[in-house]
Amino acid sequence: QVQLVESGGGLVQAGDSLRLSCAVSGRSFSTYAIGWFRQPPGKEREFVAAINWSGDNTYYSDSVRGRFTISRDDAKKVVALQMNSLKPGDTAVYYCTADKSAEGRGRTIYEYDYWGQGTQVTVSS
Repeated sequence: QVQLVESGGGLVQAGDSLRLSCAVSGRSFSTYAIGWFRQPPGKEREFVAAINWSGDNTYYSDSVRGRFTISRDDAKKVVALQMNSLKPGDTAVYYCTADKSAEGRGRTIYEYDYWGQGTQVTVSS
């Protein structure tokens, strides 16, 4: 079983930065791809970024590419999402998720196997 716990959310102004962390427990962390999704108010959960099991491949949605960076530290079992140049449109609950397929190419919630509880990010204009 894998458990994921997000942290680092908060209230910031447009243009600011935030760093989200996802702490992962479980023996197979290094074999999972890890992704980040977000759910804006009143909308469906959407893909943000993912990193494959080795950290060699990263994937981003068009809306965050160039502003967000995903990284993983297998020794600490932590995946980070560095978010720069935040916009009000980035306001959402951000979820960390694990994919047993290890590649992280999934773009829908159905392609991921384990989920955290989420952390709120609010960006004011």
